[in-house]
Amino acid sequence: MNVVIFGRGFGKPRQMSLSGMSVAAIGVSFAGFLIAAAFAAGYWYSAQTGSGVPYSALASLNDEIAAQQESISRTRQQTEDTLDALAIRIGQMNARVIRLDALGRRMTEMANLDDGEFDFDSAPALGGPEEPYPTGSAVAVPEVLSAMQDLNNQLADREAQLGVLESVLLNQNLSERVYPAGRPVKSGWMSSYFGRRTDPFTGKPANHTGVDFAGKEGAEVVSVADGVVTWSANRYGYGQMVEINHGNGYATRYAHNSENLVAVGDEVRKGQTVALMGDTGRATGPNLHFEVLKNGTRVNPVQFIRQGAE
Repeated sequence: MNVVIFGRGFGKPRQMSLSGMSVAAIGVSFAGFLIAAAFAAGYWYSAQTGSGVPYSALASLNDEIAAQQESISRTRQQTEDTLDALAIRIGQMNARVIRLDALGRRMTEMANLDDGEFDFDSAPALGGPEEPYPTGSAVAVPEVLSAMQDLNNQLADREAQLGVLESVLLNQNLSERVYPAGRPVKSGWMSSYFGRRTDPFTGKPANHTGVDFAGKEGAEVVSVADGVVTWSANRYGYGQMVEINHGNGYATRYAHNSENLVAVGDEVRKGQTVALMGDTGRATGPNLHFEVLKNGTRVNPVQFIRQGAE
């Protein structure tokens, strides 16, 4: 096979003689080139279009997916922060409920309410028909927060009211404990009353500034109210005497003791033994001379003794 090549650079046509093998090799090479070019073009087209989606559109979708993932991450973090805040708030409210329960129990005891009338150790009984929510309804987090805030406000209001009531009850209880009432001896009998009487030493009329309880030597003498000891020593005419200031203008005196069991400055409680009965001072035998003072003036102790017996 002869091939004639024409070209300006050759000057004159050139002739090449090709054998059958050469023609076959050239044909195979050309076919391979075409196949390779077709494969490359197909790969490029596939890379550009994918499954019918352009590459630019695919890149845009990837960007949107990345943005959505970031938004989901932020939402998840915000949700976790909200749940943490809710957990803290619930813990605080639970602590306040515990304090209110404890306060309620104290007030129940102070008010001497019947057992079971107020039970702060268990949840209150509830009732009523159940009304289902519509299908698909849900409570949003802001609504939960709002409801919790309302409950928190209610708890604060109840706490304040209970605090005021506790203060009132405490003041009432304190007033009862510091108000002189009851017998100043555990054993003995009233042998002389308040007011005018015949003086046992002179036989003449005299004013008796207290009441006397006769009894055995060493009988217990008790305080008729809470207070602070302001005198514990011998006093002219009284012998060994204890004086207790109870506040609100009240004070009491316990005289003729064989022994004083408290010292000046001691705090005493109602019913506490403060001395032992004796006959020191101006006394004809073992007895307790008991006085009640209101704003420094001695008053009749009988009314206070009788109030303690009611």
